[in-house]
Order: sequence, then C-alpha cells, then structure tokens
Amino acid sequence: MKHYEDNFAHNSLPSLDLQPHYVFTDLPQFQHPEILNCVDRLLDSHVKEGRGNTACIRTFEETWTYNDLFEKANQIAHVLVEDLGLKSGNRVLIRSANNPMMVACWFAVLKAGGIVVATMPLLRSKELTTIIDCAEISHAFCDSTLSEEMNLVKSPFLKRTCFFRQGELEDLIQNKPKTFSNYHTKSDSIALIGFTSGTTGLPKMTAHYHQDILNICEAFPQYSLQPTPNDIFTGSPPLGFTFGLGGLVLFPMYFGASTFLIEKPSPDLLLQAIQEHKVTVCFTAPTAWRILSTKANEFNISSLRKCISAGETLPLKVWEDWYNLTGLKIIDGIGSTEMLHIFISSNENNMKPGSTGVAITGYEAKIIDKDGNELPKNEPGKLVVRGITGCKYLNREEKQKEYVENGWNFTGDIFRQDEDGYFWFVARGDDMIISSGYNIAAIEVESVLLTHDEILECAVVGLPDEERGMLVCAHIVLKEKDKATDELAKSIQQWFKEVAAPYKYPRVINFTDNLPKTETGKIQRFKLK
Repeated sequence: MKHYEDNFAHNSLPSLDLQPHYVFTDLPQFQHPEILNCVDRLLDSHVKEGRGNTACIRTFEETWTYNDLFEKANQIAHVLVEDLGLKSGNRVLIRSANNPMMVACWFAVLKAGGIVVATMPLLRSKELTTIIDCAEISHAFCDSTLSEEMNLVKSPFLKRTCFFRQGELEDLIQNKPKTFSNYHTKSDSIALIGFTSGTTGLPKMTAHYHQDILNICEAFPQYSLQPTPNDIFTGSPPLGFTFGLGGLVLFPMYFGASTFLIEKPSPDLLLQAIQEHKVTVCFTAPTAWRILSTKANEFNISSLRKCISAGETLPLKVWEDWYNLTGLKIIDGIGSTEMLHIFISSNENNMKPGSTGVAITGYEAKIIDKDGNELPKNEPGKLVVRGITGCKYLNREEKQKEYVENGWNFTGDIFRQDEDGYFWFVARGDDMIISSGYNIAAIEVESVLLTHDEILECAVVGLPDEERGMLVCAHIVLKEKDKATDELAKSIQQWFKEVAAPYKYPRVINFTDNLPKTETGKIQRFKLK
C-alpha cells in the first residue's frame, strides 16, 4: 500500500543505510498500529470521548473548545480536497503567527492527507521561495496580515495560496460539513517537514512521521512535566519551530489540556497571560527567562508550576535568579529540528543546576571523540544521540552522512558527561549562532550580505553576549574601503532587515581591510572569534 498519491517526500528520504537507528520503540508507549493519523489521537479522540466542550485554545480575545477546533479543521480539510485540489502527499505551507486558525490549518492538512510545512512569520519572500522550491510545495495557507511577502513569492510549484483572517478561507468553509473522514496515513507516513538553517546557505528539510509526533508526546512531557487536563500551556516560540509546535500544540492536546497562544509574545504579555489566565506551564528561551526574572514581581504568577527552557543553553545565573525569585526550577533541555523535540532534559527530582540533564525516556546519548570512540567521563567531545525519533533529511544525502553516522545522530554540539550521567554544554561544534533562541547559520547571513552593492567580502561569527547568548557579528571588506562609516553600517543593517528575516541581521559590524584566510583561500573564522 502506497503512502500517498504524491510520493515526492517519501521518494526523497535518505536510503535505509543512511537512516538513524531507532531504539526503545519496543516500549508499549511507543508502539503504533500500521494505519495511524496522529490527528485521531491529538484532536478527534477528545470529541469522540465526550470532552469536546473543554477549552482547547485560548487567546486574549477568544477561547476555542476542542469541538470548535475539530469542526474548523474538518471544514478546512474539505476546502483543501474539494476547492484547492489537494492530492494526498502534497506539501502545504502555513504562514502565520501563533493563533487558533493556524492550528486549525495544521490539523486540516494532516486530516486531508497532506504534509505540513509550518513557517515563521518573520520570513521574507526570498526565504519562502527557497522553502517552496526545495519541498515542491503546491499549496499555502497564509494569514492575511502577512500577505505582503507571500504575494512576492514566485515559484512554479505553488498552485494555490489561500488567505485566512477576513480572507478567502473563511468564505470557502462557510457551507462545508463539520465532519471529515481522515486520510488513512500509515504510522511511518511523513506528516511534517521542518526546515533547519543548518550551516549551508541551502536550508535542509527534516521529515517526521505521524508516529514521531505521538512519540515525542510520550517522551519529554511524561518525563519532565507530568501534564494533566487542567494544565494551561503558553510560551514564546513560533509554531514554525518544532520546539514551539510541541510545547504549545502537541503536548497540551495529547493530554487534553489547553494552550494559550500569543501572536507577539513579549515578556510582559507572557506574564500578563500567566496572571490573568492562570497558566501552569511556560516554554521560552533563556533570554526571555532572564528578562522575566526582572519583571515577575509585578505580576501574580502563582499558578505557574513548570518552566521550560530550550533553544540555547541556560546560564546558571538565569536559573538561580528565577529560582530565588519564584521557588520554581527551570527545566533546561536540548532538542533539534532533526530530532523533532527535546531528548536531554531533567525533572524536578533529578536536576543539577547548570547541567542540561540526562537522556530522557526514549533516548540514549554519549560523548565521542573525532574517531567515534566513547570518551571518559568529564572529557568534552561530540554529543551523539539516538532514540524514538531521528534525522531524515530529504534530498540531501551528503548532509545526512554528516548528521547520521553508524545509526547515531550527531547534534553538532560539544558536551561533557559527568559521573552521574548528566550532560553539560561546552560549545557549539559549528558556525551556528544561537541568539535569543533563534538558530542563525553564519553562512546564511554571509550569503545575504554579499548581495549588497558595497560589500566585497564578509565573514560572520557569533559574539558571546550576556543578554542574547550570542550576537551576529559581521566582518566586512568594502569594495571602496574609504566608505567605512557608522552611517554605512547602520544602512547595511536596515537594508538586511528588509531583504531577510530581521532576527538574522548583524547587530555588530566591523569594517576591515582584509579577512584572515588559509593558503587555499578559506576564511579562518576562528581568528575572527
């Protein structure tokens, strides 16, 4: 039995010998029937079992019940199949900030047998076009408030774009049935494609199955959060990040809890949501936890019981400041788009402040040297991991060989493991810059800068920064060196924000006469660092 009519994604998977080894899949919580659509468990089951009137998605303006989301997703699925001509296996891009309609579209795509490609609202048309061309995306749902960049996209693959929020989608769903028969996907049918910037200009596509989505709901939340239907989740990561998708949609809905979505989640709005709506679980990045600890006294956050940090390593001082202020222990974790979600973390009973934690249920990890040998305790080396999920790059066999070796997933991080099995972050092992929780590939920033008329050469590195973790720093050689001024630096920064996602722009620009290079002309970034 074929997975889909359109098998582009499955045909693009790495060959079996390059795929990761899966372990712990024999545990009962990670076993699944052959026919599996993850929406049945995450959404439909709550309605079928009489919990349809329970709150599911909350915002400052409205509350949707599980039944509201179920019916809306079903109507959108009808639109996809009947009006937009979706064939099973087609890729569907979703462009939106975190809001209920985005979640409804996400579930509708899977109900209809499509593959979801959720993106961040900050992406510009050039980045969107690259994603659409790489994944051969045929359909797009876009929040009408983000239409400007979407309308600039030109791709031979994109057949239909449907706007929502006072858009075409609301008109199309009006007369659609509120029930829908979900497409019979298999447990190893691809459900979503997550894009990772990685360390090359061309983004990498990571594929995850329907069973992967349910597996991560049995891993990190069960290990670290112990959710109940009474929990209310919130946080700042976009749903286009798998960190945000898990923490703000998959985990709460797997356990019949609710989520509070904020379109532009500032620290003040997070604290306001916690106070007004009695939020119990909060996901955000270390940068935000640092700011929250300076403001938390102004709000009543007594409802909060679990605090989760990921996206970059959590500084010990941030952990201590928050604990001293609130008595709550921030749960640090490391995950990746390639692995779908967090695989090393802790819970309140087994936490060492400053440590990332231990391999959670469903995963195992070790530290190895450059030859693949396991290192003694407390010796820094490469972190490798395997478990119930793993890296599956589409159409990038050369990158698959770098990330997966002998069945283990190479995270690109340098860690050490202590005598008790706890993992401690040492450094990034590549040119990835993690700033305020965003992954920014140095080479991606360089490729944008090199399109500027005044720039001859550039090299981008990360600078340590107390507030953001790291800053994007560009060392630039101008075509006309006497033009190097503060005004030009500001002008380049402003220009960058207009042509690429603003969070990637170089906050520090150093003009230089030349860049340090090897004999073969390779830029020596380590000298710039």
